[in-house]
Amino acid sequence: MTGVIRPYIRPLMQIGPNPPTDALHFGGCWFTHVEVLSRNESPYITPVSEISPEEQSRFVYKTEYPTLMGILNTTPDSFSDGGKCMTVDMAVDYGRALIASGAGILDVGGESTRPNAEPVEVEIEIRRTAPVIAALRAAGITAPISIDTRKAAVACAALDAGATIVNDISGFTYDPNLALLCAERGVPVCVMHSRGDPRTMQLNPSYDDVLLDVYDFLGQQINFLNDQGIPKSKIIVDPGIGFGKTLVHNLALLNRLSLFHGFGVPVLLGASRKRFIGTLGGQPDAALRGSGSIGVGLAALGQGVQIIRAHDIADHNQAIALWRACMSLP
Repeated sequence: MTGVIRPYIRPLMQIGPNPPTDALHFGGCWFTHVEVLSRNESPYITPVSEISPEEQSRFVYKTEYPTLMGILNTTPDSFSDGGKCMTVDMAVDYGRALIASGAGILDVGGESTRPNAEPVEVEIEIRRTAPVIAALRAAGITAPISIDTRKAAVACAALDAGATIVNDISGFTYDPNLALLCAERGVPVCVMHSRGDPRTMQLNPSYDDVLLDVYDFLGQQINFLNDQGIPKSKIIVDPGIGFGKTLVHNLALLNRLSLFHGFGVPVLLGASRKRFIGTLGGQPDAALRGSGSIGVGLAALGQGVQIIRAHDIADHNQAIALWRACMSLP
């Protein structure tokens, strides 16, 4: 979708009590001005009253704010928590702890998608994930469970076992049968942007304009999913921090995350423990990047992001509780 010439509208989100009477409300945020972006002109800021009613209507969205998505990897080689949940019992205990700590969604994955990771055979990925999901349900966990996969067969087994969301890091470009399966099952989906596959995605990624290129890709995939029978009401978008992106690309996306509210669907941020946090925070050990991850998460909440995917759920939950109190949010 590069080369598209049109304005992009980014709400300048604010949080706190006593918004002006002319403010538009969006989740737990409000805004009175927007930034207008374009591929061929400099950005500028204008009052929300200066954009059309049609543009304004895209940002009238109500949702629980925010939701924490707890990461439950059943892989031996994920970048920061590989090997923690290598048996069903270990995974169930870990999932229970995530829920008790404040996770509203569990995201179960059986294939590492860290940089340079090799693909996992479908049978192995199913064996790692479906029994865990079934056991989580048998243990009484009723929260939504997401299956983190690119593959229709894996998603099918996970949905049969009790998963309720499909989270595809390829943005539904890897397996042509996955979108059709999700449409048939009527389940919500998360469509993420990535550049290349895990083996190659960090080999000199480049963009014309990373923010607008990612936005256009996600818009294109939303239209594709709609055509496959998945309504917008069942779609979540994720800009894909760290997937085929340099530190500069990641920061460009984080700086203007509120642009992605223009789709009128929930926005998910998955930045937890990623390499750029270690680079900026001076922490080479991925398992010790919780504080930096919380910092990124709180910045994202300030731009209205509705779902934070995280490893350190208890710490995120505590930080968000204090953030909400300081911002006078209910």
